Amino acid sequence: MSDDELESSRAPLLDHLIELRRRLLWSILALAIAFGICLYFVRPIFSFLVHPLIRAGQNKLIYTQLFEAFFVEMKVAFFSALMLSFPIIANQLWQFVAPGLYKKERNALLPFLWATPVLFTMGAALAYYVAIPMALHFLLGFQGNLGGVQQEALPSIASYLSLVMQFLFGFGIAFLVPVLLMILERAGLVTRKQLVQFRRYAIVANTAVAALLAPPDLGSMVLLAVPLILLYELALIGIWFTEKRRKKDAPEALPPAL
Repeated sequence: MSDDELESSRAPLLDHLIELRRRLLWSILALAIAFGICLYFVRPIFSFLVHPLIRAGQNKLIYTQLFEAFFVEMKVAFFSALMLSFPIIANQLWQFVAPGLYKKERNALLPFLWATPVLFTMGAALAYYVAIPMALHFLLGFQGNLGGVQQEALPSIASYLSLVMQFLFGFGIAFLVPVLLMILERAGLVTRKQLVQFRRYAIVANTAVAALLAPPDLGSMVLLAVPLILLYELALIGIWFTEKRRKKDAPEALPPAL
């Protein structure tokens, strides 16, 4: 390769790196502003997160290290800022990737970009309003007299926050399964026929995920496994519609020349 060709190949790469740097700076700025806002309202946010514990009958949290309460507030503010700034971060990522895609590819990926925060919010809401209260009622049920010894739950704020974040992010990410499956199908890595054949294994996998995230009682596991199984079926329906649309939009084959 000549020096001129090497120099011409460096120019687009440098432009991409500059564009990437600009998008990262905007994302970091959005996260920093959201962090400042969430840090100012960190007490109301933590009060919202701790509300299921209060409804379960536990109105006391402790901290055993001097910096524990401070770091918990920082974590609450950071996770809240991450969720608050996600639309801006996703938009910056899209603005960086979109120019390198064809129009059909952009039209295909854009619905997934919009569906991601919606499905994640649905999963987090299910965790907050259903899974976490069930887990707390089950776990706090071990309190009481045991062989003459009084058992009392004294959860720390750090352990409670870790439990809540595990549920929120676990269920939120689990609800993104339809988006992941449709992207894999769109990329040609799997087909709808393969996903249909894999359905029985998907039911087992979703049940196993529910068993890991839900309290260890049959009713809770069934209640949480059903939405995951329905989401898998929803992905199959969505793929069926996209396949039908692609066939409709595909140009008809030309008749053979005489």
